[in-house]
Amino acid sequence: MPGKLAERDIELIIEEVGRGGGGRPPVRDGGDDGERGGGRREPQRPNYERRYYTALIIAIVAILIFFIALATAFVVRRGFGRDWVGIHVPAILWLNTAVLLASSATLQWARQKLAGGDAGAFRRYWTITTALGVAFLVGQLVAWRLLEAQGVYIATNPASSFFYVFTGAHAVHLLGGVAVLLFVALRDFAKSRLPRAVAAEVASYYWHFMDALWVFLLALIYLGK
Repeated sequence: MPGKLAERDIELIIEEVGRGGGGRPPVRDGGDDGERGGGRREPQRPNYERRYYTALIIAIVAILIFFIALATAFVVRRGFGRDWVGIHVPAILWLNTAVLLASSATLQWARQKLAGGDAGAFRRYWTITTALGVAFLVGQLVAWRLLEAQGVYIATNPASSFFYVFTGAHAVHLLGGVAVLLFVALRDFAKSRLPRAVAAEVASYYWHFMDALWVFLLALIYLGK
């Protein structure tokens, strides 16, 4: 009886091998069910998607290093220079900050609507986010004009120089973020391998980073005035 059972088991194994299923382990990637052991690999992204996240990380690190160097120079110059004359921070900067923080909120709402399959709501919130970004840049121009009306220019004193450099460099990088928002809104992703959700996620990470960077710069400018 045991011999017959052994022969039967051998026949079943040979049949499975003939179907091409004998060489596959029963469990893959530490999963405990057949579905996870199959072709679905949620933790891993395709190579063409990972390239976008890698580029994002490189960009954020480069920008961070640049502004850390500027902040360090700001602190050192303020501490050792007798010609440092603090500037009056325009009140519109606080409004600009509120606008930028609001844009982060609408950006997250847009992503939630996209994840829920509501393309119309996604476009509305995404457009609002883009408009708030442009409004922030316009507000920065107004702040520079207010300082010019007070006779404060980039070469007036070290404090004003750092103010224009900080706000100008941040505005340039945020303008790049606005360009990315427009790309996500206008691109026809039906003809692209890159899903719109991935592009929106990458854009949101950059945008939130620029928001946090602005809060840091504003605090630095205000405390060092």
